[in-house]
Amino acid sequence: MKNRVLVVEDDEDNSGLVRFLLERAGYAVLVGRDGHKGLELARQELPDLILMDLSLPGIDGWTAGRELKEDPKTSHIPLLALTAHTLPGDRKRTLESGFDGYISKPINVESFARDITKSLENKKKTTDQSSE
Repeated sequence: MKNRVLVVEDDEDNSGLVRFLLERAGYAVLVGRDGHKGLELARQELPDLILMDLSLPGIDGWTAGRELKEDPKTSHIPLLALTAHTLPGDRKRTLESGFDGYISKPINVESFARDITKSLENKKKTTDQSSE
C-alpha cells in the first residue's frame, strides 16, 4: 500500500510541483488549500505524513500544526513545514508549534523525495521502537 501524504498549500503552482514530485516517487497525495481544510483532511484521512505551508488562509500553519499535535488522533503523524519562512526565529517558532521538521522553499527538486522518504522511515523506526 502506498504511503499517503497530505499537502496543505494554498499556492497552486507549489502544490502542483509537490504533488508531481510525490506521485513520481510513488506516494498517494491528498491536497488541502487552507488551514481549515488541512485540519479536516488530516483528521478524516489520517495520512502517513503531512506537509504544511505556514502562511495559509484561514488558520495559519503554526496554529494548525499546534492543533494537530495536541489532538491524540493526529499527534503521531509526522508534520513537516513546507515554507519560505527560513530565518532562525521562524525555524524555532515552527518547531515549537509541534512541527517535526522543515523543508525550505524553493523546493530542492533533487532531494525532495529523499527528504520525505527519510521522514517516513524515521516515523517507522520510532513506531517500531515504541511497540517493542
